[in-house]
Amino acid sequence: MKRVITVTVLAASMLTSCVSKKKYVALEGELNDTKSTLQKTRVEKEEIEEKYALIEQRVADYNAKINSLRTENEGMMEMNDLTVMSKNTKAKMRSTIAKMDPEKVKGAETLEDSINLAVSYNLKQNISEGADEDDIDISVDETVVMINVSDKLLFGSGSYRVTKEAQPLLKKLAEVINSEPAMEVMIEGHTDDRTMVKDSYLKDNWDLSVRRATSIVRLLQDKYDVDPAKLIAAGRSSYQPLVENTNKENMAKNRRTRIVIIPNLDKFFAMLEGDAAVAKN
Repeated sequence: MKRVITVTVLAASMLTSCVSKKKYVALEGELNDTKSTLQKTRVEKEEIEEKYALIEQRVADYNAKINSLRTENEGMMEMNDLTVMSKNTKAKMRSTIAKMDPEKVKGAETLEDSINLAVSYNLKQNISEGADEDDIDISVDETVVMINVSDKLLFGSGSYRVTKEAQPLLKKLAEVINSEPAMEVMIEGHTDDRTMVKDSYLKDNWDLSVRRATSIVRLLQDKYDVDPAKLIAAGRSSYQPLVENTNKENMAKNRRTRIVIIPNLDKFFAMLEGDAAVAKN
């Protein structure tokens, strides 16, 4: 009896050991499968992360390109704002350029260059009537008109009283200024570097340059009805010379009044065309 029980227990023990090993093998297989799947998942995760990083970089590059193009377009829009003209005005501009010296026109490479030449030529033809050509110099930079008028046309020596000979010029300038409500105009007085005569009613060249600018501003306001809110009077004394004050000729060039205006091109050309027609009649 005891032998039977012993054999039975031994058989059960072996059977249990055999089942546990099978389970172990099965579990080990599952574990290896899980490890393999995990490793595969990690590889896929790394590949996805790399792809995602590449996509992010492409998006960043794309945004950078968009911002760059936007900046370029804004710059082009700003430039276009400077050269916005109606077809009629462009035709007038071409007509003006056709009248000019071909040698001067050769340097015009862009529409803006052509505008500058046309504005300068038209304005000088209209406002310099009765004045020596050397007394008025007109330059244009991005449609900003800068008019340098000599001291001898506007003022007597050492004086800030405007001469009668300057009235036609100031009248024409007032018409240009009044043609555009938003226009702002700066009148700058410039002198040579000589000191004031002792006991003069003027303190120095600062005083003279400011008084000359103010005299012109007052005339534009009081006599020619220019809105004073558009006007700025500035004195530069002798500190922005065109040339060195080494001789009388150079000093004469430095004694000047500079008038800076920004015209509305359509109105500007229309006004000058009208003036030319009146002059012919």
